[in-house]
Amino acid sequence: MSSVLAAPGRDYDLAVGSIDRIRVRSRDGDTEVEREDALAVEEPLSIRIQPDDGSPAFSLVTTMRTPGDDEELAAGLLFAEGVIEGRSELLDLARPEDPRMTAELRANGIVARLRAPATDRARQLRRGPVMGSACGVCGRTSVESVIPAGRPAISDGPRIPAELLFSLPVRLRERQSIFARTGGLHAAGLFAGDGTLHEVREDIGRHNATDKLVGAFLLRGDLPISDGILMVSGRAGFEIVQKAFCAGIPVVASVSAPSSLAVSLAESGGMTLVGFLRDRRFNVYANAYRILDTGPPSR
Repeated sequence: MSSVLAAPGRDYDLAVGSIDRIRVRSRDGDTEVEREDALAVEEPLSIRIQPDDGSPAFSLVTTMRTPGDDEELAAGLLFAEGVIEGRSELLDLARPEDPRMTAELRANGIVARLRAPATDRARQLRRGPVMGSACGVCGRTSVESVIPAGRPAISDGPRIPAELLFSLPVRLRERQSIFARTGGLHAAGLFAGDGTLHEVREDIGRHNATDKLVGAFLLRGDLPISDGILMVSGRAGFEIVQKAFCAGIPVVASVSAPSSLAVSLAESGGMTLVGFLRDRRFNVYANAYRILDTGPPSR
């Protein structure tokens, strides 16, 4: 569905993001040279809500992101925030059509047309001016407002050999095309229980990459993802586990540390949470029964 408009001189890859190129002075020991460097782009995306009854559109949030897959990002964010409860409540995603707006402003905006119940939820959720690329839950007023209410714990899911887990970070990195050129993006990859890689999304914000990934499945009508393993390139903060829980993903793995709140949600939500997955090592922080071949604890 992506329809990102390319700005002059910018290299857009609609699948995973965008790149800027600049000249830098680079020093290596006693040697200094001028060379071209590639940077991951960070730009605001304004998400507006268009009620289905024809009443005026209103702003929901402006979030910092890497351009690309913006419709997936908007859909995933609306779902994770509880604005929409399923694909049927999201009627349309489109770029703004105001002829007074520049091409750049249209490229950095998404209008979501929603059914009435979802529109009411959006009015109650309106965020502050801007969410940073490092923020997955900024603007909420309490922890209770971001914990999904009334959703049962995830009880199914795959049983995963340790050897399969060991392979995931390398396989995710191999698919990070923009990271390979910039070194500046996070990635979220969705693997099946047998190790099949379904999708990868990249973004300067790890929560955005997860929203793009979940949004892709939501737009196809493929939620919940009951056989999924979410692998993320950064730390497993609460917002990553919360988004995975909403999507029904039973296993979350990260190359870095989880937060205490992420562990609490994983435990109560029936999710398996794996951290520090790198160099043939990992820690299991919640619901270790899904991980096979881990052996008895050492003393």
